[in-house]
Amino acid sequence: MQEQFSIGVEEEYILVDKDSLDPVKAPRELMDACGNELQGQVAPEFLQCQIEIGTKVCNDIASVRDDLRRLRSCIVRQASGYNLVPIAVSCHPYADWKDQEHTPKERYDELRKALGDVARRLLICGMHVHIGIDDKNLRIDLLPQMSYFLPHLLALSTSSPFWQGSDTELSSYRLSVFDNLPRTGLPPRFASWDDYEAETGTLINLGIIENTTKIWWDLRPSHRFPTLETRIMDVSPRLEHALSLAATVQAIMRMLCRFRADNLRWREYDAFLLGENRWRAQRYGITQGLIDFGEASIKPMAQLVEEIIVRVEEDTAALGCTKEVEALENIVKNGTSATRQRAVYEQAKASDKEPLNAVIRHLIDEFQHDL
Repeated sequence: MQEQFSIGVEEEYILVDKDSLDPVKAPRELMDACGNELQGQVAPEFLQCQIEIGTKVCNDIASVRDDLRRLRSCIVRQASGYNLVPIAVSCHPYADWKDQEHTPKERYDELRKALGDVARRLLICGMHVHIGIDDKNLRIDLLPQMSYFLPHLLALSTSSPFWQGSDTELSSYRLSVFDNLPRTGLPPRFASWDDYEAETGTLINLGIIENTTKIWWDLRPSHRFPTLETRIMDVSPRLEHALSLAATVQAIMRMLCRFRADNLRWREYDAFLLGENRWRAQRYGITQGLIDFGEASIKPMAQLVEEIIVRVEEDTAALGCTKEVEALENIVKNGTSATRQRAVYEQAKASDKEPLNAVIRHLIDEFQHDL
């Protein structure tokens, strides 16, 4: 069993005008200032109103907290000089994607050309968690096992109930937008790293994609790093919720490796069944529970979270993230961002002619809550 499970977190934000609350193109001067301060830990995203940050490679969640707080604080401070503010939300509640422009960059120009309006609709933001897994074949072996937990992570992270001014009745509408891209969804099964390279290499050799960065599964081996990258989660407005989710990913990965060292493994289920849980998480978030396939029952999220906390107890102790993983119970008790956004909307609807603006002001406050 490998000794370390390094962790890194990437987050995408939308920049909005402090007064109008509309998405606004990031000024070049702002990106330069952030780049100078953060030294390669910030980058433009596909749309000009987006900005992406990435932590350093960290060994524990405490280091992730320090770095992520520093990154978020920098974006807030630098953006304020341009009357802008970041929000960590997977869909802006009312903005129209047709009004947005993509960032003029070769990679994004090619993406726009290849995918047409499917790419233009990507006014969405996510959170990606990288866990260091040294052995290539181990990464492939973990893919189908870790996939079982992807719907749980999505349900706990949901932050995109609104789209273009309407309540979609989904907890994560972001996933509906993202799934219009090719090469998305749950990862396939592969027999080995060689098998993975052979299958993805078919598309590369045909010139359809230049490398595996154009494969956008919910969980994938990273092209650039020796990691498994979890990509299914909505971005979390609250820093501490993001940390709880990241710590849970790290702990589950360690648990699965611990099982393997004892000649055990998590049971693998067909994508048809996992896809049903993925949909339940996307539609209902934490409110309707997920299917426990082993017991053939639908369990409430509180029970599922309690079971995860118990199963990874040894791992959270070893990794130093027990407090963060146990804080998942607070998310279940108090609701995800999708829950809170709808509550703010309903409260504001009676007195505010523009209740979605109240939702955005709420998101601004949540972003800065733990900084």
